[in-house]
Amino acid sequence: MKIKNVEFVISAVRPDQYPVDALPEFALAGRSNVGKSSLINKMIMRKGLARTSSQPGKTQQLNYYRVNEEVYLVDFPGYGYAKVSKVQRAQFGTMIETFLSDREPLKMVFLIIDIRHEPSVDDCLMYDWLKHYEIPVCVVTTKADKIPKSKWDKHVKMVKKKLGFQTGDFHVLFSSETGLGRDELWAIINQTIAETSEEAEETEEVSIEK
Repeated sequence: MKIKNVEFVISAVRPDQYPVDALPEFALAGRSNVGKSSLINKMIMRKGLARTSSQPGKTQQLNYYRVNEEVYLVDFPGYGYAKVSKVQRAQFGTMIETFLSDREPLKMVFLIIDIRHEPSVDDCLMYDWLKHYEIPVCVVTTKADKIPKSKWDKHVKMVKKKLGFQTGDFHVLFSSETGLGRDELWAIINQTIAETSEEAEETEEVSIEK
């Protein structure tokens, strides 16, 4: 996908702060330091637009990035950081669950997993949330450049087994260093947007006929 313009829009914590232009949204979820910001920067071909906090786990907002005036990438706050208090964790859980259950423009969540490690308890909980709310999910195994190519399949199988990965979900192997997986992710985004637009048109036609 050719990136024409990218804009950081808002760090939102409440539904009344979310954008109201109804552009399709694709959220990125993952533990702190898993490489979400690096993934976003590679996706939009802008160094440093998506920044990590100087204190992992400190930022507790949904960061909205508008791409080509067509789609939002929504960066969830990283979870699983040990120094985050129980109160902050509870607030994070409430905010994310509210977003997942009520956000109509949300089309898919990219669940970001470091390919070198087993998914954490929080990763598995997030995956279960997505399945509960019937939100399309794409598991993105990042940092592929950190292990030999010969071990990719073994590590991907480990990740999928731990999550309970279901048939029909997407998986993309990704590296922010080499760009591996970037085109595949944009293809999934564009395909999802096209399919949801067709479904909306069909629903509208049925309503008109009635």
